[in-house]
Amino acid sequence: MKSADLPAKDTVYRFLNQSTFSWRRFLTFLSAHTIGKVTKLTDHNRPKVLVLDDSSYDRNRSKSVELLARCFDHASQKMRFYKGFRMLTLGWTDGATFIPVDFSLLSSTKSKINGISTKVDKRSCGYKRRLEALQTAPEQIPDMIQRAMNAGIDASYVLMDTWFTHQPLIKDIKEQGLDVIGMVKNLKQRYLVNGKRVSLKELYCLATPVEGKKGLLRSIHTTQANDVPVKVIFVRNRNKKSEWLAILSTDCTLSDQDIIRIYGMRWDIEVFFKTTKSLLKLQKEFQSRSYDSLISHTTIVFARYIVLSWQNRCSTDQRTLGGMFYELCDEISELDWAIALQQLIELLEDTLKATNKKIQKLIKSQLQQWIAGLPNYIKAYLPISVCES
Repeated sequence: MKSADLPAKDTVYRFLNQSTFSWRRFLTFLSAHTIGKVTKLTDHNRPKVLVLDDSSYDRNRSKSVELLARCFDHASQKMRFYKGFRMLTLGWTDGATFIPVDFSLLSSTKSKINGISTKVDKRSCGYKRRLEALQTAPEQIPDMIQRAMNAGIDASYVLMDTWFTHQPLIKDIKEQGLDVIGMVKNLKQRYLVNGKRVSLKELYCLATPVEGKKGLLRSIHTTQANDVPVKVIFVRNRNKKSEWLAILSTDCTLSDQDIIRIYGMRWDIEVFFKTTKSLLKLQKEFQSRSYDSLISHTTIVFARYIVLSWQNRCSTDQRTLGGMFYELCDEISELDWAIALQQLIELLEDTLKATNKKIQKLIKSQLQQWIAGLPNYIKAYLPISVCES
């Protein structure tokens, strides 16, 4: 039964299809505000990172969706082609809470099935996002990171997988003031060692072996061909123990273990993709042909995830209780176990004074037997009157 207070279906679709709304600004402000709240609950020494990755945005049953393209799913085990978009996503995480910050639904200029609608106002936000959809991911990533930094989002590192860890992009991000940690493949990229250009395989042979650390094989300081100093560590491939994987960091001061630990935070975005598609109905809730409706629908799903992430943090982090928590923590930190034991004994003595002599005698007898059985180093912390009684 429909409520008279709710808008009709056509009204909702007209709202979602509106090209003049700046959905990106809404998402950026919401994520920046939430990250500001989460940061207050995060230790200042804990690394806070931006995570970049893409995921498939399937529209396999569609024919007339605007900017629909034939895309390749490199993350799938089947290595399949599908109709739809690549959802390039930038997120923020402190290792406990993941917040999506920005995204772009990428089409393709080469394998595009449908083009841009001629009815869209070229001055609108929707038209600008359509032009972005025809750009490559490396062209968009620096702008996405810059928008996040302009919004006041605090991060020290950008985490990427092998599909984005390329030397020109690493240099662009480094120039923006952020360090990069990402896995690298053995491609045509070259590294400089003693003035000689070497491949990743050759770099592995030149790296210093690491002993006594499970899974960590080798480590080396080197320089990329574009003069960016990096540290590369080699770890064992869990899926195929005869092979190794390489993780690159532009922060050469980090230890090998810290590089592995921080890079492990990248997994949060994979959980995010799985959650939004399986539980929050991404791709499935609206079946409109307009590119604007795809942007608005995805933004709404991301906003739901942000609210759920904040609610989850509030329910699991005791520091969300506010100032009372910190006052209690300060008081408890000043009370070690010895002082607490003395206060317990004194409280018991005060309680006994309000009872009759028979009960006092019985409880004191039990208390003396308990104290007699305590080790001497604990007796030393008890009040003298208690030990003598």
